[in-house]
Amino acid sequence: MLSQRLLDGKITLQLLPRAAYSARDPARWRTLGITLERQQGVHAIDSDRRVDFDTLPGVLAYTPRGVEVFSESGSGGEYLLLQLDDSFAEQHLPPVNHRLQSAGNRQALRLAHEVRRLMLAAQVDRLALEQCALGFVDLTGSDIAKPQRSRPKALIEVLDQIAEHFHEPLTLEQLAATYGQNELRLLRDFTRVIGLTPHAYLVEVRLQAARQMIERTDLPLSSIALDAGFAHQSHMGSAFRKHLAMTPSQYRSRF
Repeated sequence: MLSQRLLDGKITLQLLPRAAYSARDPARWRTLGITLERQQGVHAIDSDRRVDFDTLPGVLAYTPRGVEVFSESGSGGEYLLLQLDDSFAEQHLPPVNHRLQSAGNRQALRLAHEVRRLMLAAQVDRLALEQCALGFVDLTGSDIAKPQRSRPKALIEVLDQIAEHFHEPLTLEQLAATYGQNELRLLRDFTRVIGLTPHAYLVEVRLQAARQMIERTDLPLSSIALDAGFAHQSHMGSAFRKHLAMTPSQYRSRF
C-alpha cells in the first residue's frame, strides 16, 4: 500500500494493491473510494446482511462517518481510498448518513489513474496530488447523488470475455458478438457504463496483469509482455510510460 497525507492532514490518500482481503471499516472515517479495476467478493454495508458484489472500474463511493462497511474478496482489485478530516468533509461534502456512489464516472477514473501515476513516481509531486484529491471532493459534491447508470447483463459477459482472453488479439467485432449488438452500440454502452472505451479497458487489464507478473515473478520482461497480451516488449513499455510514467524495468526496480 502507498500512502500520502495532504493538506496538513485534511486528506490521506491510500493506493491499495490488488490482493485478497477481508476488512471491516469501523466507521471512524469519512472516506471516498474509487475502483481502478473490476473487483468481486462479498460485502455488508451498515448491516449484518452480506451480499455478493461485482464492482466495475470507475465507481466513486462516499461513506460518511458512522456507516460501517465490511468487504471481502478472494482476489481484490486496485483501489484508491481517501480518508477525510471531519471538519473538511462537513464543509465540502453532502450531509448524509448513508453511503452514496456513482458508477461509470469517467472523470473520477481519469483522476484515479493520474493519482496512481503520481503515487508510483520516485519523487512525490504534492501539489499535483493535492489538486487531484480536491478534484475527487469536487466531483463528490456535484455528481455522486445522480441516478445510477443501468448495467446490461450482456455487458458483464463482455467483461468476462476480456478477463479470460486479454492475452489474445481481441477485436470489437468479437466483443460485439458476445454483447449481442452491433459494434457502435457496444462502444456507446461500454463507455457509458465503465467510463472507458473497450480498448482502453483492455489495455488497463493487460497493464494490471503485467504489473502483477513483474512484482511476483522473475520472468523476462519480453515473456511478460507476451503473456499479458502486448504485441512485444516495446509495446508494453509504451503502455507503462503512458499510464505509469516509468518503464517496465524501472517498475521492477521500484517494486
